[in-house]
Amino acid sequence: MKNQKKAFLRDIIFLGVVALITAILLMMHPEKRAPVFSASENFLVEMLLIMPAVMILMGLFSVFVPDELIVKYLGRSSGFKGMLLAILIGAFPTGPLYVAFPIAASLLKKGARVASVVAFLSAWACIKIPQELVELQFLGAKFMLARLSLTVVFVMVMGLIIEQILGRRSGK
Repeated sequence: MKNQKKAFLRDIIFLGVVALITAILLMMHPEKRAPVFSASENFLVEMLLIMPAVMILMGLFSVFVPDELIVKYLGRSSGFKGMLLAILIGAFPTGPLYVAFPIAASLLKKGARVASVVAFLSAWACIKIPQELVELQFLGAKFMLARLSLTVVFVMVMGLIIEQILGRRSGK
């Protein structure tokens, strides 16, 4: 409960800082007011349409996917196979990246290793199966395979490095 209060306070402070900066910028550049509010409205509508479905899916995920399953396939003992599975899972969705963050948080809570979650998020951001097919069509197989191979390697390396950094920082 104490952590929830801290997180809520942090979020309120962040919102206040953003509102203050926005107010200052709009006072300095009043001609930008209409485009800023229009863009903000568009993003808000997008979030309101997507996030309820994400929250429902997260609830289903937390209830119906046992922690043991996540630990087995994405936990510490899953090794590189777990990271590759996380990359594969992250490469399928075509939604915006911000949808992946609550999923990533849930994976961590259920026992996924940090490296696998980093691999999942990175794949969601830069490896999409439909986009790979378009890349193949326009840039050719050699280009696509070279970029995809290096992306997978660097995503895995990045995941391991971040896992080490966070492990040291948290005293593990």
